[in-house]
Amino acid sequence: MAKRVLLFTYLILSLSSVAIAQKAQRIGYIDMEYILENIPEYTEAQAKINVKANTWQNTIDKQKEEIENLKTELNNEKPLLTKELIEEKEEDIQIKELELKKLQAAYFGANGDLFFLRQQLVQPIQDLVYNSVQDIATKRRYDFILDKSSDLIMLYSNKQYDVSDIVIKEITRAKKVNALNEKQNKVKNTLVEDDDNETVVNEKAQQKLDEREARKAELQKRIEEQKAEKLKKREELRKAIEEKRQQRIKQIEEAKKAKEEKKENN
Repeated sequence: MAKRVLLFTYLILSLSSVAIAQKAQRIGYIDMEYILENIPEYTEAQAKINVKANTWQNTIDKQKEEIENLKTELNNEKPLLTKELIEEKEEDIQIKELELKKLQAAYFGANGDLFFLRQQLVQPIQDLVYNSVQDIATKRRYDFILDKSSDLIMLYSNKQYDVSDIVIKEITRAKKVNALNEKQNKVKNTLVEDDDNETVVNEKAQQKLDEREARKAELQKRIEEQKAEKLKKREELRKAIEEKRQQRIKQIEEAKKAKEEKKENN
């Protein structure tokens, strides 16, 4: 009997310890998509990104259509072209396809314009959200704050543990405080330093854009030079073919004339 009492007491104490340990942990969660949708700066940034992305995609689609048209034109003309001319046209198409791939990488590649633009516009807003989450976790003593909109699978979530609205309020409050501090701390040296820092950032960004444009211009120049050289060779080839044709016609006419003269003499 005594052993049973001791065992029961041990079980109660063990369960109590687990319950206390579980109660000590505070877990909350956020919905990152919901938070970002309620930040005006994020919506504006996303709209700018979408406009740029659509413009770049339209440029790519036009080049794709041009390549497809060239392929269709070549297939229709093949029976009328010499082997040399067919190879020339096929090479032109390959050059345009290579140019298209490079353009796609420049716009949407790992280090393309879209990635660079997203870093400029969206990254600061995401950092603001992460900083606010960390502040809330520290002030309210949360052990874990999960993201409901991430790849993490949450089969059930109690709304009372959702701190998304608290994060939005924290961000709004932080922006107001920062705006007030900027007005109160308008010191000339600080403004000059801020302007210098902003100028450096803008200069670096502009330098990267200028370098990218210079590379595009160089690529375009090489492509145009290749086209010009190919056109020259193509014209020379056509001229040679035409000369051969004229010589053949002349030979046929001379042979015909000689035959007629021989017939008259006989």
